[in-house]
Amino acid sequence: MNPLISARELQELGEKQCVLLDVRWTLGRDDGAQQYALGHIPSAVFVDLERELSGSVGEHTGRHPLPLPADFEAAARRWGINDDSHVVVYDDSGALAAARAWWLLRHAGFEQVQVLDGGLEAWKQAGGEVSTEPGQARAGTVSLSWGRMPVVEFDELESLAGVLIDSRATVRYLGIQEPVDPVAGHIPGALNRPTTDNLDEQARFYSPEVLRAAFEKLGAVQGGSAAYCGSGITAAHQVLAAASAGIELGLYPGSWSEYCSYPQAPVATSDEKHRN
Repeated sequence: MNPLISARELQELGEKQCVLLDVRWTLGRDDGAQQYALGHIPSAVFVDLERELSGSVGEHTGRHPLPLPADFEAAARRWGINDDSHVVVYDDSGALAAARAWWLLRHAGFEQVQVLDGGLEAWKQAGGEVSTEPGQARAGTVSLSWGRMPVVEFDELESLAGVLIDSRATVRYLGIQEPVDPVAGHIPGALNRPTTDNLDEQARFYSPEVLRAAFEKLGAVQGGSAAYCGSGITAAHQVLAAASAGIELGLYPGSWSEYCSYPQAPVATSDEKHRN
C-alpha cells in the first residue's frame, strides 16, 4: 500500500469508510486537542501524541520513548480500529506528527494505514468539509503485534551496516543551536538531511522520484540505513518519505535525546561528507 494518500483520493474513497486519526502536535506546545476542537475532518478522532503515541520517560529512553505494545493496542482499539479497517492519519504540520502514528501502526503489524499528504490544509483546499463535532469512535477489536519495522538501538549504532541520517535542522546537527536537549551536536558519522527537505512549499511530499534521488545521494538506499532526530518523532517522517520512494529505513527511536544522555557517547559538530 502506498503510505501516502491525497485529499482527492480520500474524498473518492469516502472519509466515512476510513478510521481517521487527527494527530495535531507541535514541539513545545500542548494545544493539539484545542486545535482539533476548532476544526477537523468529519468523524476524525483526536490522537494525543504525548500520551498515546509515547511511553513513560526514563533516564535513557529519550523524550518520546515508544509506548508499550499492550498500551498501544488499547489506544488503537479506543480509536475504533478493527483488523480490516483502513486507517488514514493526518495533522496540520506536513505530517511531522502523523508519521509517528503511521510508523507505530506499521511497527505493530497493521498495514492498511496511510498518511494524508498535505494534511488538513490539503483537505480544505480540495473542498473537504471541516467539523467541530468530536469524532465518536466505536471501540475497535484490532489485534496488533510488535517489532515489524526495522529499529536501531543505542548499542547498535557503531555497527550500523548502512547510512545514519540526522533528520534535525542543520543548526542543531552542527551544534550551533540546541533548543531542546542538554548536549549540542550529532552522532559521529551521521549525515544531515532535515526532515523538512521531504516537503515542497505546500507542505506536501515530493514525488517518489525526487525523494529517491535525494536518498540515493546520501547512500541511504543500501540495506541497514536508519534515521534519527531529536526524540524519534520527525525521524519517522524520514522513514515515511523513504517508504514512499520504495526505500526501507530503520528508526533509532531514542534518537539524540537518548544518545546524549550517555556521558560516554562521542559527539561530533563538524559536517560529514556524503558518501558516494
